[in-house]
Amino acid sequence: MKVFALIASIAIIFAITSGTAVAQDAANPSAGIAWTATTLDFGKIEQGKPVTAEFEFKNPSMVPLIISSVRPTCGCTVADYPKEPVQPGKSGKIAVTYNAASSGFFQKTIVITTNATEGTTSLVIKGEVIIKN
Repeated sequence: MKVFALIASIAIIFAITSGTAVAQDAANPSAGIAWTATTLDFGKIEQGKPVTAEFEFKNPSMVPLIISSVRPTCGCTVADYPKEPVQPGKSGKIAVTYNAASSGFFQKTIVITTNATEGTTSLVIKGEVIIKN
């Protein structure tokens, strides 16, 4: 009998705690971000000619999406992104420009930090820089 009472007490505490967590999630919804693609392949590009790609995303949540930082991992890549919050249901773009100074294969990462539940996302550009004769 004591075992049954103990199990019942634990079940009640668990149910109350779970209900509180669900209520808090509903009271404090978080932002979201849905990417069209997180990797873009430039293919073969000509040395000395910068190229730009656009990564498109949408805010599927009920909360404004805030992009707090966009950090390319090398100086050969720069990014432009929305500085204002992206409202629920709206879309945006992050433009990434790669300066094709050195020949050969490349793969560069751009780290995006937002208030979305994912926190950070890594975007990747890749391709091959060729010398055009």
